Amino acid sequence: MRGVLFAVALAGISGARLAAQDPSAPRTLSLEDAIGQAKGASENVGIARAAVERAEGQRRQARSGYFPQLTGSATYTRTLESQFDIARDAVAQIPGRCLMPFTAQPAAVGRLDSLEAAVECVSRFGAASGGGLENLPFGRPNAYNFGLSLSQRLFDGGRTAGQSRAAGASLRGAEIGLTAAQAQLVLDVTQAYYDALLADRLVAIAEATLDQADTTLVQTQLARDVGNTSEFDLLRARVTRDNQRPVLIRRRAERDIAYVRFKQLLNLPQVAPVALTTPLGDTAAAPLQVIASLTDAPGDTTPELRAPVRQAAENVDAQRGLVGAARGERWPSLTVSSSFAQLAYPTDAFPGSDDFLTDWTVGVGLSVPLFTGGRLGGAAGVARSNLRDAELRLQQTREAAQVDARNTVLSLEAAVAAVEASAGTVEQAQRAYEIAELRYREGLSTQTELLESRLQLQQAQANRARDARDLEVARIRLALLPVLPLGVTTFGTVQTTSPAGAAVFGTGVEAVQAGVTVP
Repeated sequence: MRGVLFAVALAGISGARLAAQDPSAPRTLSLEDAIGQAKGASENVGIARAAVERAEGQRRQARSGYFPQLTGSATYTRTLESQFDIARDAVAQIPGRCLMPFTAQPAAVGRLDSLEAAVECVSRFGAASGGGLENLPFGRPNAYNFGLSLSQRLFDGGRTAGQSRAAGASLRGAEIGLTAAQAQLVLDVTQAYYDALLADRLVAIAEATLDQADTTLVQTQLARDVGNTSEFDLLRARVTRDNQRPVLIRRRAERDIAYVRFKQLLNLPQVAPVALTTPLGDTAAAPLQVIASLTDAPGDTTPELRAPVRQAAENVDAQRGLVGAARGERWPSLTVSSSFAQLAYPTDAFPGSDDFLTDWTVGVGLSVPLFTGGRLGGAAGVARSNLRDAELRLQQTREAAQVDARNTVLSLEAAVAAVEASAGTVEQAQRAYEIAELRYREGLSTQTELLESRLQLQQAQANRARDARDLEVARIRLALLPVLPLGVTTFGTVQTTSPAGAAVFGTGVEAVQAGVTVP
């Protein structure tokens, strides 16, 4: 018994390994798995994250004006030829007695002779004789300079404060944009997932309808062979079957397009097969954890909570900060600075500890804009106009958010009503078709009645699948509404537009992304 169990377990493990190694095996994905896969593969989310990092860098740049600026420097200079070389050559030709420092000795004998010699050296060789100028750093071949420079802005009229306020608002707007991009990705993946499921369902309906048409054709052909039906009925059955084939071809093409879009969102290879495991119409499959991580108020339709409205409000705050910065340009700027340096001019290549000299200065600078030719006035006017524009855009965005929220609620109500209205319709249509098929087979009804029952069944099945897709997408959209951009048009909508169940399948995404622009 143990040997049998071991063999069975080994066979199961081997089969699992073979399935894992089989490249043609489809990859199973639930809705949660698809959203998790798309998070790390979305270019839009990566762009939004880069915008947050850029805004953080700009905020740090703006806030740097509050802090002192300390700069260190170190330079070495090698002089190949100097203008002071001529003075050095002149000193080399001076007699040694003239290079000796003159010291008066009143008690010494011959003091008059030493005094006359010193006067002669000064008159013939100038100040270089005995003056010690050969020890000055001018023209030295080696020069070292190690320095520190410190500056601190004491007053700038509010320019730094205004720029910091604008940069902080820009950072908050970028963070809101990142959340909106993540929410949009969740909605896009949800739509693409359910569109693919809907396309699969429509293909299955088209295949079943084609099988039913084939069965009807076979039955009609048998009845024609025994003389129980006319040639007209046989032709109608054959035309009905042939007309269903292009419908199936279109359904399969629409399914392929839906899966192409789905794989594109997840950055999956287009040739890789996937199997979607979340059923269409499963209301428990909503990504609740993902929604909770993006918003604290899922489903709240308050305009002030919408991401575009909050971004527009941050833009207004940023423009107010820039207005304050523009006004500060008219005020004087007061700065204190200090410079400290250690200098060395050694005769050898490397300096010693005794060769360094200290140079240390402290200063206060005042800058006053007296005349700028209208530059400051123009900048202030631009800042005020940008603020007014931001305020109007905030009002415009708030109104659009109200309309968008109302449309979302109405769409959800319509989807719920459609699902409730279609409850039981598919079962009834299926039962009606079975009765019509039996009546036609027994010769109790016409082919027209059978075709009508088949079309009603196909229409009911397609409507039920479409209503289930619309309901799931509307529920997710309402839950993500506080962090979604405005004006998002769902893509990949599949709908039936004719009594025969013909469908029009379109792809495309139209979205208006709200952002913060700070000049």
